[in-house]
Amino acid sequence: MKVSIIIPTLNEEELLPKLLESIINQDFEEYEVIVADAHSKDRTREIALHYGCQVVDGGLPAVGRNAGARAAQGEFLFFLDSDTILPPGFIRNVYDEMQDRYIDIATCEIRPLSDYQLDRVIHRLINIAVLLSLRIDPKAFGFCIFVTKRLFNRINGFDETIYVAEDNDFVKRGAVFRELRYLNSAYILVSIRRFEKEGRFAYMKKGIKLNLYRTFKGEIRNDEVVKYEFDAFHKSISVKDMDFLDKIEKQLLKIEEHSKRFNQKSKERHEAINQEQLQPGLKEYSQLIEELGVYISKK
Repeated sequence: MKVSIIIPTLNEEELLPKLLESIINQDFEEYEVIVADAHSKDRTREIALHYGCQVVDGGLPAVGRNAGARAAQGEFLFFLDSDTILPPGFIRNVYDEMQDRYIDIATCEIRPLSDYQLDRVIHRLINIAVLLSLRIDPKAFGFCIFVTKRLFNRINGFDETIYVAEDNDFVKRGAVFRELRYLNSAYILVSIRRFEKEGRFAYMKKGIKLNLYRTFKGEIRNDEVVKYEFDAFHKSISVKDMDFLDKIEKQLLKIEEHSKRFNQKSKERHEAINQEQLQPGLKEYSQLIEELGVYISKK
């Protein structure tokens, strides 16, 4: 078995079929799908079994991912979430690139399942944050982490005592042995339900707050660090708004391209990180986040 796809679930009867259909339609055969279910009350387990998945008992995401990994037979472990969808060729592209580049742990670009321009801009901000921190403070989302089973076992999997951001802790510990890579050949489509539930600006603030807490105080092991109220966000957009978002997106594209070139050159030459080379991109990125934050808070 080449690839084991591991999906932690809890009451995901609505979205899980879409992910499983996108997996079935891949041009890759040597894989298995393991659903680590946290005792769902709906038809999640029934659906998983219908699609031929192996079902194991899960819990919080870290617990579920570890349970899935213990049952996995694959050389590579692909961790996904049930609210993602794989584009055509995804599994083959990820597997081939990791093999060709001798990669042990990787993540990839994320794109929103939304035609709303602000969602696209925010996801581009997230992707650039991952790129800019790739070799300084590596981060990745639990719904798009790809790792060899040998490295997973070497670092003893996900830390089940961590309440939130266990995915970032996992890749940070993995990067001690093998550098986290950002794949060139793949992207994953992700639901915007977190935005719709918490509000786009609240979700961004939550991410910033969690990262600051982890930086200065350590891992988060309870639910007292962040609390948010529900927030609606109206989707109407004026010509003025569209022009502003176009400007932000174009600047982000430039930073993204610069970041990819920087990481590629550093890898080819095996150079140490030059903070002065990263500084212009970081400053411009921070400024764009501030501009976008002001825009969203006004809306």
